[in-house]
Amino acid sequence: MNKDNTEASVERKSVIRNIAEVPWKEFPAHHGSALSKPLVHPTTTGSHQLDYRISTYQPMAYVERHVHDVQEQVYHVLDGEGLMEIDGEKRVVRKNDIIFLAPGSWHSIENTGLGDLTFIVVTTPINDI
Repeated sequence: MNKDNTEASVERKSVIRNIAEVPWKEFPAHHGSALSKPLVHPTTTGSHQLDYRISTYQPMAYVERHVHDVQEQVYHVLDGEGLMEIDGEKRVVRKNDIIFLAPGSWHSIENTGLGDLTFIVVTTPINDI
């Protein structure tokens, strides 16, 4: 959900759904076919404390460098490779890497590989971009 609440939340409820039922979306500050499926999100389940997405970035796609004041995040790379920047330090990330981001860490991720970069992102409480 954006800080300005431009996306309304849906009713908060327990659900079972298949990943194919959730459409791909390019969130603000994501560029070049940096697509995500908001599987558990205020707009899909009404969640308040959890944002769970699967993302696929095509080569050269990226999310702008940003920071979360209170959110913790975990990235789990499922396939591909790219560069993850955390507080000015860039590192190659690839399949099976797990990245933990503490609140206040400036970060971005970019697909610098030859194929798609696919990863899970879990944010708690909900993400602000």
